[in-house]
Amino acid sequence: MQTRLLFLTALLLPQYGLAVNDQVGAKIDYGTFENPATRVRPRFRYWLPDASVDPTAVQKNIKDAGANGAGGVEFLPYFDYGNTVPGADWVTHGFGTPAFVNIFKAALQAHKDAGLVMDFPLGPNQGQGVPASPDDEGLQWDLSTDSVAVPLNGVFHGQVPGWGAGELVALVSAQVLSSRNISNPTNSLIPGSEVQPCATQYVLRNSTLQEWSRNVTSTGELSLSFPKTGGQGYRLFAFYQHRTLHQNVPSTSNVSSTIFNGGSYAVDHFSAKGAKTVTQFWDDYILEDEVKEMLIAVGNYGWEDSIEITSNVSWTPDLPDIFQKKHGYSLKNYLPLIIYKNNNIGLQSTAPGTIQCLLDTPDQGSGYINDYRAALQEGYRAYLQGLTQWVNDMNLQYSSQVGYNLNLDVLANVPEVNAPECESLAFSDSIDGYRQFVGPATLAGKRVISNEMGAVINKAFQHPVTALLWEIARAVAGGVNQFVLHGQTFSGNYTGTTWPGNTPFHFLFSELYSEKQPSWNHGFSEALNYVARLQYTQQKGQPKVDVVIYNKDSATDAQFGTVYNETDLIEEGFTYVYLSPDNFALPQAQVKNGTLAPDGPGFRAMIILSSGNLTIDAVREIKRFARNGLPVILSGGLPNAFYTGNGNTDNLVKEIFSLKDIQNVHIVSPGQASRKLQSLGIAPRVRVQANGTWYSTWHSDANGVDYLFTLGDTVDTAGNLSIATTRRPYFFDPWTGNRTPVLEYQQRSGRTVVPLRLAANQTAIIGFLSTPSNAVVVHATRVPSSVLGYNYCNQTHNVLHVSSNSADQSLSLSNGKTISQLTTKDPAPAYQLVNWTLIVEHWKRPDNLSDASIVAVKHNTTHELTSLISWQEIPSIANASGVGYYTTTIPWPPSTNTADGAYLFLPQTTNGARVYVNGRRLPAFDFQAPKLDLTAYLVSGENELTVEVPSTMWNYLRTMLDELYSAGSLPELEGSGPDPVDNGLIGVVRVVPFVIASIDLS
Repeated sequence: MQTRLLFLTALLLPQYGLAVNDQVGAKIDYGTFENPATRVRPRFRYWLPDASVDPTAVQKNIKDAGANGAGGVEFLPYFDYGNTVPGADWVTHGFGTPAFVNIFKAALQAHKDAGLVMDFPLGPNQGQGVPASPDDEGLQWDLSTDSVAVPLNGVFHGQVPGWGAGELVALVSAQVLSSRNISNPTNSLIPGSEVQPCATQYVLRNSTLQEWSRNVTSTGELSLSFPKTGGQGYRLFAFYQHRTLHQNVPSTSNVSSTIFNGGSYAVDHFSAKGAKTVTQFWDDYILEDEVKEMLIAVGNYGWEDSIEITSNVSWTPDLPDIFQKKHGYSLKNYLPLIIYKNNNIGLQSTAPGTIQCLLDTPDQGSGYINDYRAALQEGYRAYLQGLTQWVNDMNLQYSSQVGYNLNLDVLANVPEVNAPECESLAFSDSIDGYRQFVGPATLAGKRVISNEMGAVINKAFQHPVTALLWEIARAVAGGVNQFVLHGQTFSGNYTGTTWPGNTPFHFLFSELYSEKQPSWNHGFSEALNYVARLQYTQQKGQPKVDVVIYNKDSATDAQFGTVYNETDLIEEGFTYVYLSPDNFALPQAQVKNGTLAPDGPGFRAMIILSSGNLTIDAVREIKRFARNGLPVILSGGLPNAFYTGNGNTDNLVKEIFSLKDIQNVHIVSPGQASRKLQSLGIAPRVRVQANGTWYSTWHSDANGVDYLFTLGDTVDTAGNLSIATTRRPYFFDPWTGNRTPVLEYQQRSGRTVVPLRLAANQTAIIGFLSTPSNAVVVHATRVPSSVLGYNYCNQTHNVLHVSSNSADQSLSLSNGKTISQLTTKDPAPAYQLVNWTLIVEHWKRPDNLSDASIVAVKHNTTHELTSLISWQEIPSIANASGVGYYTTTIPWPPSTNTADGAYLFLPQTTNGARVYVNGRRLPAFDFQAPKLDLTAYLVSGENELTVEVPSTMWNYLRTMLDELYSAGSLPELEGSGPDPVDNGLIGVVRVVPFVIASIDLS
């Protein structure tokens, strides 16, 4: 086996640099737009309950995902999210055990058999730890605090507060000038989070902070005398470091005979030692030769989730030394300042601490907190670098949900991994939030910016496909280009689990994708292929961004709230992302010909808000950028100073004040940045003129296709896109994989203007291709509203589909010709389809509810409808879930006027749909705005039309929630859970006949 592995490794060595090349333009197999390659397709987060389950069922689930259009799975050993499961034996079936290695190999083999790729978390559930000895120095550390008031006589004699809580790091005294009670936040994103309703705030005299640990005896005794000050006197703060022994897989045994008896421990995320604990475990227990060989063959990303471990204070034992080396003074005196809002700021927003200490200085001590976080960041980078290097050494890449939830500058750390990942839940589908995360990755040239997509609270079994696609479109608008769907469930039997099967998060979060969802085999593959093609266009070529916005915080908002609150940039079509000044150290951060990173995103200006926090290094870099020709716009006035502990604030303020005197630096009022940009001759690459909000991205490939993605948000909109290119435009349909030359556009002054209509939340992709230099392309410059569609036949001939919607038939061509009447035929009028037969295929529980392997027990009912209403309004199916088959007839041809063909317009098909005419299935269509050409499927006489519409499972499942168990627990919902949801085909279905008009483009 060793010889075989060495041989395989030798074969792969010439590709090593290629395999770990994480840059835009990496020479990987992208496939085609019509059929994107496996690595470019979306994947599922797949929740493995534990290693006791049937590996053949796991393999079937993985292959089913691939057959449905996914590129593979992120194989996540779930272990009920760190909870104890009655009856589970995780000494035998825990992470890294021989049983786990066997099922891990089975998963890899399934990917290999199906031609898929697999992501692999480096630990159970969130990937944040591994089985280890409890005294391993690479485990997570915490800093606990206790304090006591010094008697008013100024004499303290006795044992220091909290003695025995851990290793004493520091004992700090300070004079208390005032104190008061303050309220902590009480609303958390995560149900059941710890709540510390209030805290005590102390204001300390800066000059009195002093560290006394050297005076403490081995038994914790201390004698000190302080000046008598009156008022509140002095207070002692003691700080102890200790391992948390936080388990992401709990122990199921009191025996300590193997490393697996203790479960799995979270590791230190602020030290290379934490990374080493993880990688050493893999080397010792998982990476046997066969596993490593299979990982090299089908592995994609080693991975870690957002940081979901809690503490009192983010800490590592080496932090005082890191701090001293970085800042030149001791952290210990200032430890009282970091005990509030310096733990997991995402998960512990309602438990930030019970004591807050401020200083009597202008910045109240925030400079020392900023320095602490900067030192902590050094340790976190060492952790990321250790894992990235280990994964790269296997010829694979590392992905991580970098930094957020931690009290760090997320933007500073994003470039540290091969494929940085964000998520829809924490980012609340905020385009501005995504732009904050994406900016550093774009500057660093990362080919993939990933997203954990689709976790929505209280939407389990009821998250419709169109809602998922809306969330995806918003992430793409923010610069994301890969999606890992949350998530796919194990479909077999598991301990303590009833039908419909293992349900991670116990109904709290969406979604539970599997064949037990009616949409899985009734339209979901169309959605996956849509996402795959969307990802293809966003991973090909170099993303170009108009403007960069400066953004510096020592701890990034865990909810990524909007930073740029003005609308002027979006209204004009300017695209933008954010950078931290830490990103200015990247080699790509150079200005040439007035453009920042010209070979990358090509930022043509920088905007700095008056609320921005400028560091001294940032000011100097910004001046360098401006002197090299980059326009810098100060929006709202001069920005703030970013405080540090070095006391050079006055010098920093002077440097900031001097910015206004630098050439190419401009000060504008809030909301006037767009006007200033255009006055400087800077236009958006894609200018928007629409009656609503459109978001766009631009990917440039000089030797291929330039891709323009556009999202019409919230409401139906219409307008024009003016694009800075004269290449020929084509519509790229992500639903079918087809591409068609754009019929109507204008080209002038180096720009192409394309009119567009978008339904609410609809997307469009326009690709631009070069034409031969001697080619003359004639196209329409004005198309009447009576034209519903067209067939492109060849360079000199188009066939238009003309309806009776409008009497306007005048069409103008780019060669100056005008066709005043497209046809003399009289198209038949549009009409609604009103009489339907609905057959509902009910999906119900099995008689043996304990058999979770059954998809559903099915039976049919029939309903006659004169209008298309929600199942909620039909009493006999109000609580039904399953698949609806809506059937009616279309007589053809129409009895009046003329028709050469017809379009079918459906209402939004919320959870997907398929359409059949006379038993023949039509191609995929846009679920947000369904429009289908029926022409090739219609025959003379009566035509049977069937629309196949899957429901969600929620309405049926909510009738029996008190009977449904997953891993021994009932659903974690309040009361009966969320209300029922609408299912079925709801609204108006129209048939719009048309006649054919041929136009000569020669």
